[in-house]
Formats: sequence, structure tokens, C-alpha cells
Amino acid sequence: MKVSVVIPAHDEAEVIGPTVTAVASALEEAGRDYEIVVVDDASTDGTGAVVAALGERDPRIRVLRSHYANGFGFAVRAGLESFTGDAVAIVMGDGSDDPRDLVRYFELIDEGYDCAFGSRFVGGGSVHGYPRFKLLVNRVVNFGVQLLFRHGYDDTTNAFKAYRREVVESVQPLVSNHFNLTVELPLKAVIRGHSYAIVPISWTNRAAGESKLGLREMGSRYAFIVLLAFLEHHLTRGDYRRADYHDFRPPASGPVAPRVTGRLRRRAPERVR
Repeated sequence: MKVSVVIPAHDEAEVIGPTVTAVASALEEAGRDYEIVVVDDASTDGTGAVVAALGERDPRIRVLRSHYANGFGFAVRAGLESFTGDAVAIVMGDGSDDPRDLVRYFELIDEGYDCAFGSRFVGGGSVHGYPRFKLLVNRVVNFGVQLLFRHGYDDTTNAFKAYRREVVESVQPLVSNHFNLTVELPLKAVIRGHSYAIVPISWTNRAAGESKLGLREMGSRYAFIVLLAFLEHHLTRGDYRRADYHDFRPPASGPVAPRVTGRLRRRAPERVR
């Protein structure tokens, strides 16, 4: 299985090189067939040039200048339109996500799950250097999302997740332009019947640069996406779920019991008459 990593990056020239190198090294060590797509989100500090230089040494690394307007969600969407693997993970460009967790995500996909979700707040998970106010807001928002959707997951807002290609196709169209895409993707995947496992992960605050997440401007956008997903979940009577699902429960793995909601049935190809 070929795996893809999409890394949105806006003015991350100071940290994008070590981030990409660490991801590539982890996937190489794991023996993965991979590609890394760094989406340059209107950077003005040479982020794209840094990645292009890495790509000259390793053709599995490429930079993609986003054709959308500036915005985290736009950048991720550009990457999801471009990746070529059988599964894809979204990784932050600031080096906050642990590449060892990325390898574990793809192992879960190998085991049969449609999605791999990580939690920084369960046993075995950890956070380092998280600003206290943002941590408080994070816990409140995630508690509310968990209460609304009862999906057993306490870190929905974290962008760092992995999905099969079929999941990315089934959650279209994506409408989030900014960081609210981090909520739209997993909620749509859960609502539309995809299986997922939850495992502990670690997060470390960036070593350089500034966070691009502005809490004030994101409040209403998060609320919009949560409301949109809530309406689909409770009012559409499953109209947007894929019709070719059946119950599936792969074996539990890791210290956190997986939550499973269904698995895509792979149909045999039809004969051409």
C-alpha cells in the first residue's frame, strides 16, 4: 500500500525542513512506499524553496503551491486533491506531530480500519509546551463535540489523522476553508459510517515560528461546521452514508479500545460484456 502525507505550510521555512526530513526517515525506516506533499499556502518566506531543495534529493518529496486562497483548510483540500497514495495522513508543518505516531496510523490502516485517529489526552498520550489558555479552550470544545456526537473521541480538533482514499472521496464536498477543516473531516467520516481506531499520540509545541491558529476568528467557523455535521447526523436519516457498508470489527490493538462504526465492502469488479 502506498501512503501519502499532506503537510500544509504557511511561512514555515524555519521548521519545514526538519519536519519533512523526520517524516521521510520514519516512513523509510518502516519500509513504506510513500510520498510527501507539502502544500505551500501562500508563503512569503521561502518555505516552498526549502521543500523543493529536499525534493531534488528525494523525488518522493514534492511541493505544491496551493491554487486556492490563503487558508489552512484550502491548503489541506489542495493536498487531498493531489495525493496519489492508497491512504493519506495530514501532518502539521511545525514539527509538533511525532513521526512514530504516523507510522502507527498506517499500521492501523493496514489492519483494516478506514481511519486512524490519535488522542493526546488518553493514557499513553502526551502534550509538551501547550499554552494553558489554548489547552483549556481545546478541552472545552472537544468535550462539547464528544457530547454532541457520542463518538468516544476526545481530540476531534487535532488535524493529525489518517484516512483511506475511499474516506476522502466519500466526505466530499469539503466546505471548510480554515482550521475548521480539522473538525469537518473526522466528523463526516464518522457520520458516514467509516471505521476508526483511536490510539494515544504525543504532541510537542513548535520550536520556531508562530502558530497560525487564531482562536477569536475561528470560533464561529468551528460552530458552523459542528452544526452542519450535527444536522447531517440527526436529520438526514443516513442519506449521505455510502450504500455499500457492512458491519466490521477488526481486532483491537493498542492501549485504547478502538471505536468501530462500519467498513467499506469492496465489491468484485463487474465483467465487461
